[in-house]
Amino acid sequence: MRPATRTLLAAALVLGVAAGPALTPAFATAPVATTSTTQPTNSALEKAIAGLPRADATAALVRVGGTEGSWQGTSGVHDLSTGAAADPAARFRAGSVTKVLTAATVLQLASEGRVDLDRTARSYLPELIPGRYATVTVRQLLNHTHGIPAPDFPGETVEEWYAHRFDVHTPEGMVRSATAKPREFRPGTKQHYLNIGYTIAGLIVERVTGDTYERQVERRILRPLGLRDTYLPGGAAELVGPYNHGYQTMRLDDGTTGPRDVSVWGTTDAWAAGDLVSTTADLERFTRALFAGRVVRGPLLEEMFTLPKVRDAQSGDPAEYAAGLAMKRLGGREVWGKTGGRWGYNTAIASTRDGARTLVYSVNSTDAKGQDMNPTALNVMVATYGLPD
Repeated sequence: MRPATRTLLAAALVLGVAAGPALTPAFATAPVATTSTTQPTNSALEKAIAGLPRADATAALVRVGGTEGSWQGTSGVHDLSTGAAADPAARFRAGSVTKVLTAATVLQLASEGRVDLDRTARSYLPELIPGRYATVTVRQLLNHTHGIPAPDFPGETVEEWYAHRFDVHTPEGMVRSATAKPREFRPGTKQHYLNIGYTIAGLIVERVTGDTYERQVERRILRPLGLRDTYLPGGAAELVGPYNHGYQTMRLDDGTTGPRDVSVWGTTDAWAAGDLVSTTADLERFTRALFAGRVVRGPLLEEMFTLPKVRDAQSGDPAEYAAGLAMKRLGGREVWGKTGGRWGYNTAIASTRDGARTLVYSVNSTDAKGQDMNPTALNVMVATYGLPD
């Protein structure tokens, strides 16, 4: 793919991963392990993840499913030290895919009459949400039209963030930091994708249920769907169970730049917006169930497929985020889903609305928080659905 084309696609797909400097492993790249049925994009998918580890990623796990056929592929290594093949059943950090489960939990509570999407967040959390944000509604939290800025975190470079990787952040502290600032825009007039709305949504879940956010997600989604390899880590910085190591390109202790193992990294800064740990098999099961109406039932499911009629606060483009999900037009049809990034890991779930073609991937990216889209993730998305319209 030509560089100019890649840049345009990255801007269109907005998956937020960049390539780093070349890796120089002392072992051969791992072969691609695949299984498939009648999927027309087999060769393109295999090519998309071939040759790992590379500069941009050390491993990739991909599952394509739906009524149009299925394909599964694994490439890359478990870790750079041994060069052992990547584990296709490994757990990984799913980042902002967490938001889909959070939105689904809030919508379930709305279906039970315990949450009103048109009520203000302040009416649920009066001691936490100040008057300047008195009109922000629950729906605006979920579709990123609330106008609340991001909280402050220490550090400005990846090296500084790495030094603070074990810092513990409370949801209440993050909300206070964010709401102490002036609003970015009048609620409901623009869209700005940030984590803070989902942090507040998680606190509302706790307030109306008298239970923890984590137990509510487990009781409502993980347990009913049998997602046994999916969990919310809370304050734990280490991954539980088998996982492929994640790496981030940064300045190392000897002054050189290269990949550092960042598999162990706290996620309290994300919480209900981005701390999920899962597998491709579990996320595929969740995606199928969600789009089939077995997670959020009835009319409230439409909230996840309804884009607010506003424009993005930064680009001026039409809003692309609904409650939990986002929409892109790829290969001539609407594709709904969510991407996520934590250091060392990029994840996505996606599907056509009718479930004809679903996609789940985990790419062990070497800059999962970069400004551009990861080349491996980009190629997987294009191979699955086609070019952006």
